Amino acid sequence: MVLPGASEQLAVDGVLAKRIRLFETRPSQQEMAAEIEAVIDRGGALIAESGTGTGKTFAYLVPVIQSGRRAILSTATKTLQDQLFDRDLPLVREALDLPLQVARLKGRSNYLCLYRYKTNGMEVFKMGAAMRSDFDQIRQWSAFTPSGDIGEVDDIAEDSRVWPMVTSTLDNCLGGKCPDVEKCWVIQARKEALNADLVIINHHLFFADLNLKEEGFGQLLPGAEVVVFDEAHRLPGIAQDFVGEGVTGYQFYELAKDLRVEERREKSGVEGLIGAADKLEKAAADLRLSLGRESRRGALADIEGDQEFQKTVNRLSEALIHFTGLLEAAAPVGDGLERCYQRAHSLRERFHLILDRDSIESVRWFETTPRSFSLRMTPLDIGTTYRKLIASDDRAWLFTSATLSINGDFSLYQERMGLEEAMTALWQSPFDYQSQALLYLPEGLPEPRISGYTELAIEAIIPVLKATAGRAFILFTSYRALDIAHEVLEGEIDHPLLVQGSAPRGELLEQFRKAGDAVLLGTSSFWEGVDVRGEALSCVVIDKLPFAVPDEPVLRGRMAALEAEGRNPFFELQVPEAAITLKQGAGRLIRDATDRGVLMICDPRLVTKGYGKTFLDSLPPMKRTRSLEEVEAFFVS
Repeated sequence: MVLPGASEQLAVDGVLAKRIRLFETRPSQQEMAAEIEAVIDRGGALIAESGTGTGKTFAYLVPVIQSGRRAILSTATKTLQDQLFDRDLPLVREALDLPLQVARLKGRSNYLCLYRYKTNGMEVFKMGAAMRSDFDQIRQWSAFTPSGDIGEVDDIAEDSRVWPMVTSTLDNCLGGKCPDVEKCWVIQARKEALNADLVIINHHLFFADLNLKEEGFGQLLPGAEVVVFDEAHRLPGIAQDFVGEGVTGYQFYELAKDLRVEERREKSGVEGLIGAADKLEKAAADLRLSLGRESRRGALADIEGDQEFQKTVNRLSEALIHFTGLLEAAAPVGDGLERCYQRAHSLRERFHLILDRDSIESVRWFETTPRSFSLRMTPLDIGTTYRKLIASDDRAWLFTSATLSINGDFSLYQERMGLEEAMTALWQSPFDYQSQALLYLPEGLPEPRISGYTELAIEAIIPVLKATAGRAFILFTSYRALDIAHEVLEGEIDHPLLVQGSAPRGELLEQFRKAGDAVLLGTSSFWEGVDVRGEALSCVVIDKLPFAVPDEPVLRGRMAALEAEGRNPFFELQVPEAAITLKQGAGRLIRDATDRGVLMICDPRLVTKGYGKTFLDSLPPMKRTRSLEEVEAFFVS
């Protein structure tokens, strides 16, 4: 049977309109579907920007499903991964009435590890009442779970210390030697994925598996004829975390903890092994302390001259060498000890590689959190991965998002991702921004570098919040600005004030929707992937242009490389990347054809600097004003 084309299926008299309640035909969606269908037929790569409201999900699902080819769909977030699997795919599959076996595959740390659950049970019960309570919930859930996916457990915080005790990583997995391998949830999920026509994964898993040839993806990709990356604007940042080499403080801590468990279980008899684990853990903790109390990120070259840091590095190196030597003697006793030895050996190699090797092609950097640290070496050219992949076969590749270009120019994304030869296409949002939205650029504010800027910006924001009766997101480029705003606004507005960090993001959004007049203060995680439709969100405020911190080490490396080529990193890198981020934040405002609202951007550089035009041109075509009275009138009309 010859099926109608994807564009026809999405037409006003197509099968989706007939079978899906409230389905809305959109010409831009039909055009996008036809273009994707053509790419699937001929192979190659397509970068497709699809404005808010285009309906890009159905635009790629229909041609992918109708093609009958094995496909992989990758998302940046688990939220979209779950939405595709639980809602969108079943809708389209049922409407098209085509047989399709679908699987959802996550990274191994998302599944219960039966071996670690059993072996760490006693350790958990030594760690306090909260841990015991969390573990007891896991025990009850584990008896009935159909998939072992820890996402099924709603009542335990994502950052609970119990999760690393009952899930595995590439480092601590025993693989085929695990006594519970026959019941392994990860292996079960892999098998389902290998037998599926369409597999939904996320970008983190894509890179982890691509680099490590592990997690089952190395088996999936060769059989896939179509690969779709939704939320593709996130790929460069995620790739940066996976390409290259890295070690973390948690890897040292977890190795020492796991060794104690395995030594008690397998009893190697190697004298001094537990003591060596204790010294390793302390040496790693001392290195973290040498980097100061505050969380920060910087280039390794900037701190290698610090005597205290260098002393702790040397002590950790000595402790790691000694510990690995003892483990080598203990490894033959049992599978658990052998795996600990392999982890220690790999950790030692990566640790010394990062500290001993400098290269103009890579950036060596560090990052600290309250409890841990990371040391990383990241190549400046992360696009090599895609150049090799796409040149190696005639598979179809789709990269799609609402924010991939700057005023229609995809060159920054193409260069960063190694997609210089890819085809590009852009479909504007179907929303009527001229009537639905107003861009407010207040007068009289100083440049953000001026002391007291945030307080002055909040003074300008308060009258807008009164005009909108709350119903606003205020998006900040730093936690410091958010904290200042929280302190000032708490006594100034009569609407519920919701602050990022006071509750999980999903819970805050639910509170915001229910309140109907709330004001939510957020930073980076609220600039994208947030969908609040209707009158509950009628105003988005952005405190200043979202330039990346200039001393961020990988950015510094990329800027230096451009300067070495005689190019201007500010105009070729910093401005375009900030414009894409601004576009993401502004995109929170109008999410539906019936939405109305005001976008307020406080930063005066939009009108005082020549590069402000790049930012303004990247925004939807809405009416602009500098008058508070026009803002007030907008909500009266």
